[in-house]
Amino acid sequence: MRLPTVILEGRKVTRMIFSIQPPKPHGDQGISHVMEKVYELGAWCFDLPSENHLESFKELKNSTGDETLIGLCHLEAETGVSFLGKPLHRFESKIISTIRKDLPSHLLRNILPSSSSPEVFTQKEIDRISPDPLRFDKTLSLLDPEASPFLLFGEKYGDWLLALGRIDLLHEMVSKVREKGFIPIYTGLWTTFTLPKAKPLRVAAYALPINKKWTPFDLKRATDLVKKFDKPIISLNPLAEGKLLKESEGAFSFLFDELKVYAAIVKIASEEEAAGIVQVLKKIPSLIPPRKT
Repeated sequence: MRLPTVILEGRKVTRMIFSIQPPKPHGDQGISHVMEKVYELGAWCFDLPSENHLESFKELKNSTGDETLIGLCHLEAETGVSFLGKPLHRFESKIISTIRKDLPSHLLRNILPSSSSPEVFTQKEIDRISPDPLRFDKTLSLLDPEASPFLLFGEKYGDWLLALGRIDLLHEMVSKVREKGFIPIYTGLWTTFTLPKAKPLRVAAYALPINKKWTPFDLKRATDLVKKFDKPIISLNPLAEGKLLKESEGAFSFLFDELKVYAAIVKIASEEEAAGIVQVLKKIPSLIPPRKT
C-alpha cells in the first residue's frame, strides 16, 4: 500500500509512523528484523526513540540504499539546561515537588511521579535555571539532519520547564535545533496543559498523547482543544498501549476523521501488527490516497 503523506515545512512524512518495540524474546536485537519487515509493507518513516532504533534504521538505509527513508529522532529538553552548572536531572525530585504544589490533588496521579524531596524551588532558583549549550550541542552532534530531518524535542522536561514558567529556555533550544538543520516537533506529555503553553514555540507540529480511550487530564477538553488548534498535531499512543489494537479502525477514524490530526506514531512489536494496521488504513476515508488519472 502507498501510505498517505502530509507535508511539514516542505518535507513529506507518512501519516502513520511506526515505532518498533523490541520484540520478545529478542529484545533490542529484534528491532532490525521487524523494521525491515515493516519497510517491506511500504513504510518509510520510522520513530527512533533510542540509540538502538537509530542503529537499526541506519542498517536498513544502508542495506536498501533507499534515500527516501526518514527517521524521527528524540531529544529531551533536559540536555539543554542546567542549574548552577549541574544537569537539571540531578534535581528531578525537587522539580516534581515544585510542580506538584500548584496542581489539584486529583490530577497528580495521572501526570507526575511521586517525589522524595520535601524541598521546592524558589522563584529565584527557577530564574537561575540556565542554558547548557555545550551539553546540548554535544547531544545534537550525534544526530544527522539528513537521515532524521524531523526532531522530536521536549518530552517530560519540556513540559516541566513550561510548568516552571521557563518557555524562554525552550525558545532558545528550538532556535539551536533549527540552526543545526533539523525541523523541530515539540513532544509533550500533558495534552491540555501543553498545547496552550507551548503554542508560541516555532515548531512544525506538536506530538502529544491522545487517543479514543485516554489522554492526560480530561479527554473531552483535550479533544475540543485539538479540534480548534490551528497548528499540526501528531497523536502519540494512538492505540492506548495496545488496548485499542482490536478496535484500531475506530481508533484511527477518531483521530484522522474526527480530530483531523496530521499523523500518528503507533507502537508495534511485530510484522503482523503492522500488516493489520496497514489494512485498516485502507478503510479510513481521509487516508485513502487519491487514484491517479
